[in-house]
Order: sequence, then structure tokens, then C-alpha cells
Amino acid sequence: MEIKELKFDYKGLIPAIIQDYRTRQVLMLGYMNKESLKETLKLKKTCFWSRSRKKFWIKGETSGNYQWVKEIFYDCDCDCLLIKVKQIGVSCHTQNKSCFYRKLEII
Repeated sequence: MEIKELKFDYKGLIPAIIQDYRTRQVLMLGYMNKESLKETLKLKKTCFWSRSRKKFWIKGETSGNYQWVKEIFYDCDCDCLLIKVKQIGVSCHTQNKSCFYRKLEII
């Protein structure tokens, strides 16, 4: 599979689920454009497109909490990525290991 075969949305983005390659814990969800995906492949560190800041960023560039890429999968529709990483430090800006640390109660 080549990057050009992936289905990016109308804004040129594709969601990327980030998962710890050892524990399988879901760490975060980010968005990539073609440029940030290419940079991820090149550096073997996760790189994203910030929708709020409208700029490219490398996870850990300011915090030191890098994500070293181990494997990248894409789904059956080619419109979502699953990236397995070795997480250095925490993944969430709240200093939690995962961004998914809160639970919605099911009644």
C-alpha cells in the first residue's frame, strides 16, 4: 500500500489511533495529513497536523514524551490508521499515560 491509496478526508486529514505496542493501551487520537505521515515514516516518531493551531507537530518535541513508531496499520476502508508505538513518558498533555483516562458511565 502507498500513501496515495489512503483516503484522507476533505480537509486532507486521516485519523490516527495511537496504541502502546506492548500493553495495547490506546494512548491518543491524532490527525495526520500526507506530509505528517511521510515525516512519521521518515523519523519513526509520530508527527501530526494540529487542527486547532493549523500546523505540523512532532509528538514530544516540547515535552520529550516521544512516540517511537513500531508498526502502522490501516483499516479496511483505508480511512483510519492504527499506529503502535513505544511511548516515552506520558502521551496526554494532562500528564496521564493515556488521553483516555475518563470513563462514561453506562446506565
